[in-house]
Amino acid sequence: MAGKIALDALAVVVAVLDVWLVIPSKAQPYSIVLSGIACAALVLRRRFPFVAVLVTIPGFLAGWAQIAAMIALFTLARRKLWMWQTMAAGALVFLSRYVLWPLSDFADLSWRQHILRGIYGVLMAGMPIALGLLMALRKQLSDRLAELAESREREQRLHEQTIRSAERASLAREMHDVVSHQVTLIAMQAGALAVSAHDEESRQGANTIRQLSKRTLDELRDLVGVLRSSTVDDGVHPGLEELPQLLRNSEVPVELAEQTVPDFVPPAVSRAAYRTVQESLTNIHKHSPGAKAMIRVFPCGSALIVEVVNDEADPEMAHYGRLPSGGHGLLGVRERAALLGGTFHAGHTPDGGFRVCVTYPMET
Repeated sequence: MAGKIALDALAVVVAVLDVWLVIPSKAQPYSIVLSGIACAALVLRRRFPFVAVLVTIPGFLAGWAQIAAMIALFTLARRKLWMWQTMAAGALVFLSRYVLWPLSDFADLSWRQHILRGIYGVLMAGMPIALGLLMALRKQLSDRLAELAESREREQRLHEQTIRSAERASLAREMHDVVSHQVTLIAMQAGALAVSAHDEESRQGANTIRQLSKRTLDELRDLVGVLRSSTVDDGVHPGLEELPQLLRNSEVPVELAEQTVPDFVPPAVSRAAYRTVQESLTNIHKHSPGAKAMIRVFPCGSALIVEVVNDEADPEMAHYGRLPSGGHGLLGVRERAALLGGTFHAGHTPDGGFRVCVTYPMET
C-alpha cells in the first residue's frame, strides 16, 4: 500500500514538473487550470483509469499536460488490455498531440508540420499502450509460471504419496504374511496345550495365551488396514463406546472412577482415548503386576481428559518378573496426542504408582 501511494505521488510530481517547466510567460489562465486538473487526475488512475484519461485530455489539448495523459493511458492499457476503452483513450491522446490549440493556429500548419505532429501523436499514444500491454502480459506470464510451479509441487507431493502408499502396502503384506502367521501358530499351540493340559492352572494359562494371540491378530488387522489406506478410515477401530468391554476383559484390577463423555466426540479423539486407556492398562500389566488402576474420562472446556493412575505393584507378584516391552507404547500415545493437537503427561506418583494424563481437543 505504501509503495502504491509513493508511486502515485511520484507520478503527480513528474506531471506537475512537465507542465511547470514549459509554461510560457503569456499563458492563458484557463490553460494553466486545465493542466493542473490533468495532473491532479492521476490520483484516480488506479480506481478509474478511463475517467482519469478523459480528465487529462483538456489539459493536454489546451495546455501542456502530455506526461499526465500518457501516464493515465499507460495505467488504462495495463488494467483493461486492448479493450474499447484503451482504443478510445489512445485516439483521444493522439488527437490531443496532433491538433494544435487554438484551432486557428492548427489551420495554418503546413503539410510537413501535419505529418510531423501525426508521427509524434502516434508515438505518444502508442508508447504508453505498448508499455501497459507489456506489463500486463508480464504479470500474466508470472502468474502462469507460479501456477505451473505450484502444479509441479502438487505433482511431486502426489508422487511421494504414491511411493509412500506402495511402501505401506509392501510393509502391510510382510506384516500380514510373517507376523500373523507366527501369531496364528502361537494361538494354535496354545489351544492344543489347553486341551492336553492336566491341571487347571496350565489350562487357564494356555487359554490366556490364546486370547492374547487372537487379540493381537485383531490389532494387526487394524494396523494393516491403516498401512494400506493412507487417509481413509475403514471404521473398524474401537472407540470410547467399547471402553467398558476393554475394562471387563482387562487382566488389571481397574475402576472406572469417572466417565462423562460429551454427546459428540470426533472419531479420531474417541479412538485415541481408547488407545490411551488400552496402552496404559498394558503397561500396568507389564511393569506393575497386581497394581490397581483408576480411570477418569471427562470433558474440560473444549477438550477431553483421559487419566489413568495405578498404585504400587503387588510385592507378592514381583517374582513373576516383568514382561518384555519395546518401550514404544507411551511414545505412541504421545505422538498420537501431538498429531491431534493435545498434550501428554506421564510420570511416577508420590506413593510409588504411575500416572498418565492426556488432553485431546475435541474441536479438530
